[in-house]
Amino acid sequence: MESGKVILGVVSGIAVGAVLGVLFAPEKGSKTRRKILETGKEYTDNLKEKFSDLYEDVSNKYENLLEDAKEYVTK
Repeated sequence: MESGKVILGVVSGIAVGAVLGVLFAPEKGSKTRRKILETGKEYTDNLKEKFSDLYEDVSNKYENLLEDAKEYVTK
């Protein structure tokens, strides 16, 4: 549940940042849109990495739990 809150916070931060970036942009629209796209790609890559780490962590915990259960059953 904790990681769900983190993900929701990251997505909310991206949305708020994009809106504020457009509203207060001192540059032309095309440059602003390009910057938003680049920033969005960075956030997406970052989020993919976090999901990958979370998936790996959960997978490892599942495998450890499965091994412990097998050891318990064989005893």
